[in-house]
Amino acid sequence: MSQPAPLMPHATASWLVDTTALSFEQIAAFCGLHILEVQAMADDLASSKFTGRDPVRAGELTMDEIERGQADPAYALQMQKAPVNVSRTKGPRYTPVSKRQDKPDGIAWIVRHHPEISDAQIGKLIGTTRTTISAIKERTHWNIQNIQAKDPVTLGLCSQRELDAVVAKAAKKAGLVDDGAGVVDLGDDRLALIEELRAERDAAVKAAGEAAQEAGAAAWLEAKRAAEAEAASGTGEPKF
Repeated sequence: MSQPAPLMPHATASWLVDTTALSFEQIAAFCGLHILEVQAMADDLASSKFTGRDPVRAGELTMDEIERGQADPAYALQMQKAPVNVSRTKGPRYTPVSKRQDKPDGIAWIVRHHPEISDAQIGKLIGTTRTTISAIKERTHWNIQNIQAKDPVTLGLCSQRELDAVVAKAAKKAGLVDDGAGVVDLGDDRLALIEELRAERDAAVKAAGEAAQEAGAAAWLEAKRAAEAEAASGTGEPKF
């Protein structure tokens, strides 16, 4: 199994080229680079100039290991301590440079539509500081005249799922979410509304039936009167 490469392979290779007598093959193998890349560094032909990084100081190599390699060009350098991957777990979230100018608009939208969300939650969601949030709330921000409240999801500052989660958490903490009894009441209200609509529909059907009966009776009465009038004039017998 191959060993991991240094944390900054190109910078480490540059330091080894300038500081040691190791072969290009040894440096390339240790840094996980192609030998031609190391050759280009040695000849100053690399398109990018790298500031050397001392692997001894970083704890990735020892001077004894370097000396072994210098004494034997076929020796493969062994990593003393694998680099630790740095993971960012605290502080405001990273926002691309192209989106940073939109942060004030997103903050203003949250402040306007969800005042229950705390400054700490806004800062974590948008990736900003409490100073900026306070300035927008107090309208003392240097660019307050140009700030327009815009949905942070639309601006690409956070996802809809992240925003919904923060809103739900803040609402629950602020006591804005109904408990179980409230849900039952809401169900009762819904049932009452359905019953009311059903009663109105039944009443409308009944009224329509009564209207049809009245219309039929009126038509029958009119026909009877016409027949009586015809019989009275001697032109025929009433027909019912």
